[in-house]
Formats: sequence, structure tokens, C-alpha cells
Amino acid sequence: MNLGPVRSRNAGFTLLELILAMLLLTLLVGMVFGTARSSLALGNSIVKSQNEEMLEQAFFELLSNRFSTLPGNTRFDLKVEDSGSHYLSDLTLQNVPLSFTWGGQERIAKAIQLSTVKKRSGYLDIVLKYYENEILVDPSAASATPSDEKPFAEIILLTDVAYFEWKVLDGRSMEWQFDWDLQGRIPLQIELTMAIGAKGEEIRQIFWVPPKQNPEVLMRQMVQAGGETPAGAGNPGGAGNPGGGFTLPGGELNPNPTPGSPRPPSPRKP
Repeated sequence: MNLGPVRSRNAGFTLLELILAMLLLTLLVGMVFGTARSSLALGNSIVKSQNEEMLEQAFFELLSNRFSTLPGNTRFDLKVEDSGSHYLSDLTLQNVPLSFTWGGQERIAKAIQLSTVKKRSGYLDIVLKYYENEILVDPSAASATPSDEKPFAEIILLTDVAYFEWKVLDGRSMEWQFDWDLQGRIPLQIELTMAIGAKGEEIRQIFWVPPKQNPEVLMRQMVQAGGETPAGAGNPGGAGNPGGGFTLPGGELNPNPTPGSPRPPSPRKP
């Protein structure tokens, strides 16, 4: 019995099937791009965090190397100004010749200064300034006038710093001070407290300054003594030592020295 030709189903997709396939493909592509974007953001965050940590470590190593190699005749000066929201400071090191190339020319800096510069955003920049001539005047000189020397080079070491505060330890009185203008003497310890960014954790770093004999004082004493070795020349805590007297009776370091120039805590608002 002949039932006639058999009708076969058309080989193809209906409009509804095409729409569903395109919708599924769009969802898959969106998931892939979302995962890739999250992975990229996480990778950038990790790289940024690592770069910040490396920058901070390099900054602290720079300070540690500089403080640990200060010669005995270094002029150390720390000035602090309360701006209302921050303590702005200028830490100056003089008689520390530093030669380097700047702008293709060989230059020698007789003084360097680490300054905090307030930005419009409320944060601070930490700027290292190089001076070709001396900027700290001798107060005992009759013609002593404030220096108007301008730095010939400036380098921004850190930016977007929330607060940046120094504290120095007098090796003779064992008192902490927030500024330093004692001529011919260098602190025994230098403490730095800082934070970077609005959510940055507080960083507290202490630098030791090894006591050294001032060569100028040593030569003057030798001339006066007729070539004899002056008392304390071989003793880091003896005469002529810029930071001498760093131990208490019994040979122990005072763990809780009393601040020598107390000041209210910084508001520390960016």
C-alpha cells in the first residue's frame, strides 16, 4: 500500500533556538570577561602593593645608610612647624659632601635637606633637596644671617603621605626632642613615624646614629696637647663625641626617656 512521500523535518534552527543560543553565548562571554577583569584588577592591586612596599623599603634603607655613615663633624638640624593639620619639618645635614651627576654635569652638594611639602589634597610630599653651598649659619658668628640659598636639585621620594613626624634622642640627657639645633652634636637615635594614604598603616622606624669623633675637635685638641692623644679620643662616649653619654649609670639604655620638648599630638588629618 502506497502511503505517499514522507515529509522530512527541515534541517535548520528556528528563530527561538537562535535567540536562546545567542543569549547563552552572551552570558558565557560576560562571565569570561568578568573573571578576566577581576583577575587583572587583583593582579594590578598586588603589583601596586608590592611597588609601594619596595619604595618604602628603599626610602628607609636610604635614611639608614645616610644616618649610619654621618661623619663626626656633621651639622644636624631639625626644624618643625605646626601647620594646624600637620607637622611640617626640615631635616638638614651639612658637612656631608655628596657628589653625583645632575643634568649631565658633575655636582657636589655640601648640604642636603629632607622636607615635608603640603599639597592641595591635604597630603604631604617628602622632598630631598640638594644645596651646592652651606645653608646652616654659625649662630656664634657676628655676621650670621639666614641663608637664602636655593637648592639646585629636588627629588620627590614619597607622595600622598598622611603624616610624617620626627623625634630625636639626646645622647647626653636621654630626653626625646621634636626639634634639634644643638651645634656640634648629633642625636643618638632618630625616630620616624609616618603613614601613606588615607588607609595606610602607621610605620614607626628607629635609626641609630653611631657616635663618631669630630675630626675638627680632635685636631684642635691634638694641637693644644702638643701632639698627645686627647682624653676620650678612642672612647665613643668621651670628650668630643657629638652624641656622647648614651648610657645610664649601670650601663643600661633608658627605655622610657622623658620628652625634652613636649608638644600635643598631631591631628594627622589629610
